[in-house]
Order: sequence, then structure tokens, then C-alpha cells
Amino acid sequence: MNSLALYRTLSYLKHHLLAWNTGGEGIHSPSLFYIVHYLFPKQHRYYVWDSIEERREAMLCAPKPIPITDYGTGKDSVLQVRQIARRHLESRATDELFFKLIVHLRHEMNRPLRIIELGTSLGITTAYLATAAKDNEVITFEGNEPTLEIAKLNWSKLALSNIEAIVGNIDSTLDKSRICAKEEMIDFVFMDANHQYEPTLRYFDILVQKVHNKSIIVVDDIYHSPEMHRAWQTLKKHPQVTSSIDCYAFGILFFDKHYLKRHYTIRL
Repeated sequence: MNSLALYRTLSYLKHHLLAWNTGGEGIHSPSLFYIVHYLFPKQHRYYVWDSIEERREAMLCAPKPIPITDYGTGKDSVLQVRQIARRHLESRATDELFFKLIVHLRHEMNRPLRIIELGTSLGITTAYLATAAKDNEVITFEGNEPTLEIAKLNWSKLALSNIEAIVGNIDSTLDKSRICAKEEMIDFVFMDANHQYEPTLRYFDILVQKVHNKSIIVVDDIYHSPEMHRAWQTLKKHPQVTSSIDCYAFGILFFDKHYLKRHYTIRL
């Protein structure tokens, strides 16, 4: 076992031992309690999930090879679509939780939401983000054009028309995009792009300028590496962050000033 695999194994064991899930008991904020108590459980289902899961299954079986440019590592490779799906797609439970968070946020805001995704991959998580309400605006950033083309095919099969895709190195596309120029705020962000300390903080610093009290930022793979976990620890301490939830596979950051400054480790 190499050092990175050992780190992830030990991190998972530590998280499993320290995490708790009491259905929200011990969380003092009523709004945050509602999220953990009512949205985290897996018993709530929506019929629209089934068609997205059909696309996931198709990706898990697709043998087509495509070129991959990883801007994080600087390495080029060729992978089959099914290999990308197995390595990089979020779990169904994770995608379903994001969907429920957006439905809840949409209800609270009582207006269409502005959703940002960094790292489109094959577009399955994007589909969950976009399907929660068809008049929400989803803007997704992807560095690898062949991967994005497959994502677009998935969205077409799902008849999703509320997704705008921006292709190119996020280091240069994010701060030049219209989301930074517009006055509208951002409601929900899913960060799953460059898994390194400096880019993660840089992307966050751009996006956090557009958040409001009810905004949610989700950071993926917070135990991907010691460097990525250090980025998560730094983000938790950001002065605008009022509470956070460590779910191991990802972390959730909240900005509501009514929340107590607390950080929770929860086992899903």
C-alpha cells in the first residue's frame, strides 16, 4: 500500500470513529438541524432520479476511449468512459443529497437558483443539480473537452436545457466568466476540480465574493490527500464561513450568520 492509499485508509477509519449521526440532535441551529434530520436520510425519493441513474449505468458500461487532460497534475492520458465513471463519478447517495439540498434551498429562497459546478466530468452530478428545478441556472466548468461532449450527450438524453457549460482550464475560465461580472449572487456551489491546496483556495476566494446568507458551498474529496484536507481545514476557518459539515467524501460550508460557529463531523 502506497503512502496516499495508507493516508486515505487511516483518514477513513478516524472519521468513522469520530463521526456521529444522531438525526441532528446536538445541532443548535434550527435550519441546520432540519438539513441533517430531514435531508440527510436516504428514505426520501424522487421519480426523476431514475432516468439520471440510467445514464450513470450507461457510463459505467461504456468502453469508448477518450483523451484526458488533467490540469491539476499536468498529465495527459487515454481512459475508457467506464474507467472515468468508476473513478470520478459521485455516489448516487451523494448526488441525491445535493438534489435535496437544492430543492430545500429553492423553497427557502422562493426563486430560481444560480448553481455553479467546478468539474463537470460525465455530467451525472450536473444532471442532478439541474433537475431539482428546471428554471434554476446551472453553470458548469470542465477542463477536458471530450469528457464535456459526453456530458452534453447525457443532458440531451435527459432533455435538460438549463445548463451552461464552459470548457477550458478553470484557472483561466472562472475569473473571466460572467458569474464574476454579474451582480447576481451564487446560491449553491459544488467544487470538484483541481484537488490541490492553492487552486482550491483560489477558486473559493473568487466564489465566496458572490455568496449570501443562505448560500451553500460543497467541497469534494476533502480527504483526497493531506494537501486537500489542509485546504478544507483552511476553508472552515474562513471568516465568512459560519458552520461546516464534514461528511468524509465531501464537506459542506454554510454562511448563515444565524448559525453558531460550529463544525460537525457526520457519518452518512
